[in-house]
Amino acid sequence: MGEHREDAAVVIGCALSELRDLARGIRPAILAEAGLGPAIESLAERSPVPATVRVTLPSRPPAVVESTVYFLVSESLANVAKHAHASRVTVRVEQVDQRLVVGITDDGVGGADPARGSGLRGLGDRLAALDGRLEVRSVPGQGTEVVAQVPWKGATGARFDPGDAGSSQRSLSPAETGAPRRVTDALR
Repeated sequence: MGEHREDAAVVIGCALSELRDLARGIRPAILAEAGLGPAIESLAERSPVPATVRVTLPSRPPAVVESTVYFLVSESLANVAKHAHASRVTVRVEQVDQRLVVGITDDGVGGADPARGSGLRGLGDRLAALDGRLEVRSVPGQGTEVVAQVPWKGATGARFDPGDAGSSQRSLSPAETGAPRRVTDALR
């Protein structure tokens, strides 16, 4: 019986490894080849809402951080197009100390609430897996500002692998998404 368990563990380990390799292969070619700035600019060019992009990075962050930020911006731009009724959106990405800080700001209707939808919670989960955090400021009638912060080198503990189905993730509560200081202070 113990021999069968060992065989099963080997098979499961191989399957997880193949799944991880597949997940890494999903990474957009422009991100892998040109980096985060050009990849985000490409997303902005395809956005139905006019977008301004400012990426100021001294070097490329680790691939897992790049991928997480890319998908964060992609989902955020989709949310702006679908829900915000905005006339413009701004995307800012920069390194602040040992953190990568991403800000997405629109001039739409506001009222975004992570507790009401799975999209913002999912973004928070992705960031939490890298010891990052998501902050949402969205006053009805005043647009929305989403700010994400992630350690420059990724998670300080176990590394997040998008192909790891067993990774520990949790949703952020509304209290956890609020920061004790102004969101824009992190982008200065």
